[in-house]
Amino acid sequence: MRFRLLTYNIHKAIGMDGKYRPDRIIAVLQHHNADIVLLQEVDRGVPRSNHEDLASLLGRSLQYEYRAAGMNVVMKRGRYGNATLTRFPISRQRNIDLTVAWRKRRGAQHTSITVTNSKPGISVDIFNIHLGLSAMERRRQVADLLSSKQITSLPVDQPVIIAGDMNDWRGVLKRQRFTSQGFVCATNRRPGSRWAIKTFPSIAPTGGLDKIFYRGPIRPIRVFRSRLLLAQEASDHLPVIADFELAAPASLTDHDDLAVQNGSATRSGTT
Repeated sequence: MRFRLLTYNIHKAIGMDGKYRPDRIIAVLQHHNADIVLLQEVDRGVPRSNHEDLASLLGRSLQYEYRAAGMNVVMKRGRYGNATLTRFPISRQRNIDLTVAWRKRRGAQHTSITVTNSKPGISVDIFNIHLGLSAMERRRQVADLLSSKQITSLPVDQPVIIAGDMNDWRGVLKRQRFTSQGFVCATNRRPGSRWAIKTFPSIAPTGGLDKIFYRGPIRPIRVFRSRLLLAQEASDHLPVIADFELAAPASLTDHDDLAVQNGSATRSGTT
């Protein structure tokens, strides 16, 4: 059973030209046609994005039947945070507070999604995250997430994905936090490398900030970044796309990092 996952910091749909153009984000997402879309920096009711609910707008435009939004930052007018759009049913969702002390509010949006390409469906737990700007903050946030009940209560044979904008320029979170908890990085440029596919800044990427980690009976088949010229304009990040295969635990063999090709829950239309 296969599905496509995409993670993308959309920068409030404000492109490199400083213009609010959600149509560009829609076109990029439509081209890559992912089954599950993880978005960061998603506005709701903010003047800079015409007071629109971006999660609803994108979900309706792309016909994603299910969506969830976790608004982390409250502004004078409106809020913004993470959003998950999917063609598969969301059985539950919650937002995990990852804020450290006085710093900007951050969160991990946890959704349990039933992948239904075949019967019976298989549940995958997905954590959509946007980490802080300082190394200390990121280490604390990942430690808090990995020690949270939402992670520790999951069976070892449960497919789990943690993905999003990790702001991890030096690629240290894998070694310091994820590997010891059984997670493998799907977005490394080659097996064993600490360096991820470059996604930021979109116009001429130098840093691999957007990463995908996975654990359990699941494996990546292909992982790549968008090479669309439009993606270079639509946001300051490029999206990363991963094709995954789900299977029973006994049918997956041990493997190292994949050699990559560089390059509240609601139904759609409701609130």
